[in-house]
Amino acid sequence: MPPEPRLVPRFAAEPPQESLPYGRWETRLREALLAAVADLQDPPAELGELGEVVWYPDRSWHGRTYVPATSMTTGGYEIFGYVRMLSSEEGEPSALEAHADFTDETATENPDWQIDVCEETIGRWRGESGAVASMTLVWGRPLVPGGAIATAELAGLAVDQCTLDEERFTLIAPDDYRQDLLEIKLWDARGREVASESLYEEEG
Repeated sequence: MPPEPRLVPRFAAEPPQESLPYGRWETRLREALLAAVADLQDPPAELGELGEVVWYPDRSWHGRTYVPATSMTTGGYEIFGYVRMLSSEEGEPSALEAHADFTDETATENPDWQIDVCEETIGRWRGESGAVASMTLVWGRPLVPGGAIATAELAGLAVDQCTLDEERFTLIAPDDYRQDLLEIKLWDARGREVASESLYEEEG
């Protein structure tokens, strides 16, 4: 095969290893997330109370496992974040840390969205000639039917993918590298594109 013209980390994260959280494990994750919500800086007065927490597939990268989450509040905001922990091949993960933020840009207010996506930068990757990629945790759910697999693409190159689990996905992929930006795509079981969504708002 010829040399690869674009050197970026592809499929750097482990695929999901566990089922979606439930029982005592879900309770432990929820407590960590609630603590992060309580520490939010300058939340709006009308933020409201957290509703049901929706968990997304786990992904592991650089020895840490990330379990993302979203929750609508009684004030109409969406809380989005993740619980990060040290991976463990034996026994329960340790050193749980949670990150949370909020937004009033929700799927309910944006009927043109095809995929509801959240993202957070979790690291950096240094490439050629000093170029740096933002390693980005992306999680979400389709807003159109028929999807089976979500992929992250950078300049048309697939850099991660995740099979939907209860209509939810999680990706870890390089973003903002050499002026290329991530695009999330949804595919059906036959490999046909169903929907796509950029992580960035289009001008105009």
